[in-house]
Amino acid sequence: MGDKSPKNNKKNSDQKTAKANKANDQKSQATAAKQAGGKKK
Repeated sequence: MGDKSPKNNKKNSDQKTAKANKANDQKSQATAAKQAGGKKK
């Protein structure tokens, strides 16, 4: 089915990596916000 060219494979893996990085950034930001909020009290 899919295009198996190296160029297309790299594009797909880049998109997956970018998605994973974005999710990790959001998680770490939420954690940092919780920690900062806890320290203020």
